[in-house]
Amino acid sequence: MDTTIIERWKLCICASFIGCIILVLCLNQSRNSANLSALQNPAISITSFNQFPTPSIEFSNSANLSALQNPAISITSFNQFPTPSIEFSAASTLIVFRPKAVNHNEDRCNIFDGQWVYDSRARPFYEGPQCPFLSDQVSCRRNGRSDTDYEKWSWRAKGCEIPRFNATDMLERLRGKRVIIVGDSLNRNQWESLACLLYSAVPPSRAYIETRSSVYKVFRAKDYNCSVEFYWSPFLVQLDVKKENGTRVLRLDKLSSSARLWRGADIMVFNTGHWWAHQGKLRAWDLFQYRGKLVEEMEIESALDIAMKTWARWIRHKLDRNKTRVFFRSISPSHTGKQCYNETQPILDESDAASFPKSLTEIIEGTIKAMKNPVRYLNITNLSEYRRDAHPSIYSRKQEERQQRKEFHPDCSHWCLPGLPDTWNGLLYASLVFDTSGHISDS
Repeated sequence: MDTTIIERWKLCICASFIGCIILVLCLNQSRNSANLSALQNPAISITSFNQFPTPSIEFSNSANLSALQNPAISITSFNQFPTPSIEFSAASTLIVFRPKAVNHNEDRCNIFDGQWVYDSRARPFYEGPQCPFLSDQVSCRRNGRSDTDYEKWSWRAKGCEIPRFNATDMLERLRGKRVIIVGDSLNRNQWESLACLLYSAVPPSRAYIETRSSVYKVFRAKDYNCSVEFYWSPFLVQLDVKKENGTRVLRLDKLSSSARLWRGADIMVFNTGHWWAHQGKLRAWDLFQYRGKLVEEMEIESALDIAMKTWARWIRHKLDRNKTRVFFRSISPSHTGKQCYNETQPILDESDAASFPKSLTEIIEGTIKAMKNPVRYLNITNLSEYRRDAHPSIYSRKQEERQQRKEFHPDCSHWCLPGLPDTWNGLLYASLVFDTSGHISDS
């Protein structure tokens, strides 16, 4: 009897042990099948943390800032996140850490819509003495201007980050290329700025500068085989002076005679506007010529419209759109009269901003929008209207010249260098850096 019971217990124990082994094997097989089906199921996604942008972190008090300095607080792998940019307000009471954008591809960035930000520690990209070919007209500090706050304002776009101007990178982008800047003295102002920005990045012995002519100037970087040229053409169309009587004829349907030299450039920057608005003794023409006929009186809007269409036809027929990138800079505002005299701060009230005849601006913008060849519009007007502090004012002349003149009118049209035109060229650089197929918006 006892022997039978013992044998039965042994049989039960053996059966239980075998059952446990079978159960473990079944569970393991089930787990493997579940894992395999999860990998094969397209509805199941595996999320990478790299897909998410890093949140912005704001500190408004020194107490909060000190928390970062507390060694008791551990910070995990900051290398995972984009490097933040640091922005100080004018009063230096707020520090904002903003991570660089992760992806701009789907967003259009209007680099001309933004605000001016003051930074007391900011320094210009170059100093006047580093740019010996700067004209007296824009060399404000050399001519005795002592305040420097106008050099400490930087332009920040809303909703996107503008790449900071990098002269070496710009030279690399221009390697083997030719840039021309065509227009009036404000485009000459922009040429001087760009030439100085690039000149500061090359040894003086490896640069060639020619500035003696009033109608043509050039900067060449020998090691990059690139050039930046300026052509004087305030109307873009031809202005002739008749030898027999000195009559000045503005030929609306004929492009400037220097246009034959523009061809072949890789990047073109044009402007016009100011000289069309001159009246009285400042007006540069006596007669218009259109379709072979001389016209004494014509609405300025009509004349500019014809001239802009002449320029647009030249762009369409004479340029290779696959080679040449064309830019048109908008009107540079003038703070006429004495609106810039002794001004050291930008305009804060929009109602005090400078204005230019809207009808002329609309003609220029309308022509550009109607063109089949893509033209990038450098819309610097609004951002420049606030900068009455950045004009040369009385510092467009050397001190001894100012003392010799009994009456001297402040220059509230051009801009000190270093100064505002460096921002214009920064936006030109940004336009070259960004993908022009969809990243930048002109309006």
